Amino acid sequence: MTKKMKRRSFVGTSLKGVAAAGVLAATACTEPDNKQFGQRFVHHVFFWLREPVTDEIRNKFEDALKKLVTIDTIVESHLGIPAPTDREVIDASYTYSLLITFKDKEAQDIYQEHPAHLRFIEECRDLWERVVVYDSVSI
Repeated sequence: MTKKMKRRSFVGTSLKGVAAAGVLAATACTEPDNKQFGQRFVHHVFFWLREPVTDEIRNKFEDALKKLVTIDTIVESHLGIPAPTDREVIDASYTYSLLITFKDKEAQDIYQEHPAHLRFIEECRDLWERVVVYDSVSI
């Protein structure tokens, strides 16, 4: 296959993806008053682990995070590390992020007092030097 054909194939596939994303975005925008998600509560936590961050510490922390996200009031969760992106507005100084969503604030309040959440804090608090939380609700 020639370089030109590969490029055409790539461009064609990319345009299909962009079109599909546009349809999805337009569909989401037509949902009145965001009823699709209701008053979804989003809890985003950033952790800076204490140096040195060894494989043993990473494994302990990741295992604890995986147990934490099994709490039944959590609708969705994402455990992550900084993405390999480099733009002026990106803060990639954290070690781990935890993004979890709840049906509403009441479900998040239950999570805050849940024994598994309290156990996570007790077992891992010595591993981090800083934690920042961003909570938001649907508009």
